[in-house]
Amino acid sequence: MAMEYRRLGPTGLKVSVLSFGSWVTFGTQVDTGLAGECLSAARDAGVNFFDNAESYAGGESERIMGKAIAELNWPRRSYVISTKLYWGIHDAPNMHLTLNRKYLMQGIDGSLERMGLDFVDLLFCHRPDPDTPIEETVWAMSEIVSSGKALYWGTSEWSAAEIRAAWDIADRHHLHKPVMEQPQYNLFERKKVEREYARLYDDIGLGLTTWSPLASGLLTGKYADGIPDDSRAALPGYEWLRDALTDEGRNAKVKRLAGIAQRFDATLAQLAIAWCASNPHVSTVITGASRVEQVHENLAALDVLAQLTPDVLAEIKEIVR
Repeated sequence: MAMEYRRLGPTGLKVSVLSFGSWVTFGTQVDTGLAGECLSAARDAGVNFFDNAESYAGGESERIMGKAIAELNWPRRSYVISTKLYWGIHDAPNMHLTLNRKYLMQGIDGSLERMGLDFVDLLFCHRPDPDTPIEETVWAMSEIVSSGKALYWGTSEWSAAEIRAAWDIADRHHLHKPVMEQPQYNLFERKKVEREYARLYDDIGLGLTTWSPLASGLLTGKYADGIPDDSRAALPGYEWLRDALTDEGRNAKVKRLAGIAQRFDATLAQLAIAWCASNPHVSTVITGASRVEQVHENLAALDVLAQLTPDVLAEIKEIVR
């Protein structure tokens, strides 16, 4: 199946329904050479959106992606790229865990320098900041867009109330509005996308760039018998994932889902990714990979997407209920 392109929320920008992100892999599992191979494989399959963040690998992920794209010599017009600000990479007051004006204005400059770019297409507030007035954040993000350093801005893992507050402030002051949100969305994490944000799709046209379609690997089935040594959950700093990945109840549901995947001659991962993309409110599903083979496997989810009839979706819903 050919790549599908969807509008990013209320904008005229079109992003591939499956995209490629660098969380966990770039800088910890993937160097510039392998990153270039993965990026190239994704782009050859029609991917035009590539996701990143300042905090991934302490800024190294941005450097690797920027260097790889430069070596591939892609025309800037041919791809959409993002980064996110909040966590920071400098352990100093005003430089981490904040969305204040000082940090945002300096943070975007740092990201652009590491990526070797004049602008990013999408800029996200990576988490909400309860210590900074939303109005201060909205004004700063709008100024960044006005300056041309980012073309659109949005949020990641904000509540519906916070998104609406930011949108209302921007609307009242004729500022650039937040147009997209990046929430976790998969068969085991559905509440925000399917319930909490429900009114925002019609009210403000909110677009979604969703992450973790495989529930950090749980939906590949590889954790049914424990934690493999070469898995993400075996990496230092990812101990927090282990309990969720070895949950007996969830792994039992994964085994039932495997039966549906087999009917389509597909992998569990392909079924899980296709399921996320079947939601019409999702602009793009961000996939990740540490090997070129994984890129090809993930993007083959497009073939499964075409087969997800209402009856199949109802069957999946019953399993994960």
